[in-house]
Amino acid sequence: MKKKFLLFSLMAVILAAGLVACAKPGGTKETGDTPDSASVKVRLNEVAHSIFYAPMYVAIEEGYFAEEGIDVELITGFGADKTMTAVLSDEADIGFMGSESTIYTYLGETNDYVVNFAQLTQRAGNFLVSREPVDNFEWEMLKGKNVLGGRAGGMPELVFEYILKQNGIEPKSDLSIDQSIDFGSTAAAFSGGQGDFTVEFEPHATALEQKGDGYVVASLGEASGYVPYTAFSAKKSYMEAHPEIIQSFTNALQKGMDYVANHTPEEIAAAIQPQFAETDAAALTAIVSRYHEQDTWKKDLVFTEDAFTLLQDILEEGGELAKRVPYEELVNTDFAKKAAH
Repeated sequence: MKKKFLLFSLMAVILAAGLVACAKPGGTKETGDTPDSASVKVRLNEVAHSIFYAPMYVAIEEGYFAEEGIDVELITGFGADKTMTAVLSDEADIGFMGSESTIYTYLGETNDYVVNFAQLTQRAGNFLVSREPVDNFEWEMLKGKNVLGGRAGGMPELVFEYILKQNGIEPKSDLSIDQSIDFGSTAAAFSGGQGDFTVEFEPHATALEQKGDGYVVASLGEASGYVPYTAFSAKKSYMEAHPEIIQSFTNALQKGMDYVANHTPEEIAAAIQPQFAETDAAALTAIVSRYHEQDTWKKDLVFTEDAFTLLQDILEEGGELAKRVPYEELVNTDFAKKAAH
């Protein structure tokens, strides 16, 4: 029996090794390999489906992931908490969300914690929408008002509160921030009559304007300055087991970053149109232009230590950080640096 067990075990190991070998992504166009020759499926869970993340969709639609041997299965998590849960439970290989979630997971003493390897956006991507037109908006106009905000501890809400404090407004007492509405449902609630203002990502902000239900009065991206808003991350064990997949994935993302840096908003909008079929070309171009003009996207994917320090400053100021965490533990820049060259 022992011999038979050892034989079956040896066969299982050989079979597993063969499957791993087959799963390795193939080369890029430069190597002459075809994408289908050795593609590997990567389950990517995104925090939201927004034009804010245009470089990622460019990489999908322009075939950059396919060139790198990656077959992306894109799933929308509708919130960083849900995206993080998908990664931790192995329902997703890579998560795309605010990096604050990786800090919370690390501080929660998760053994197989989640590590950031590529930063996509460098500004907030949401906008303040008013129920009535406002000329020459000032942040102090929010005093005494009801605002539909984001989940406590999430980047949209933290950056919003950071901006309020920068403008001398106390989030807990100077206004009422409604955090009871699920991520992605605030625009519908606003259309239904809730709130004086709402904080929205695109295309929801523009959709509210088109319906006459609201008016964009301020960009949180412009008001906050540069912040490390969203990044790609994976469990430490996944990155250690599949460095070639992470590198190929990052290479494809960098091509998407290069595309948006070297093309017009009209060209970018046309490239990502299949991802936003419900948004007409004119509105899509206007939204991309809005993000393009405020320097939303980084030129490379390197998540710097300065950016990580600023992130922790925002978390600490928002009362969401019990103690600081080490940059070296939660950020790996090796893949992004290689992709940028």
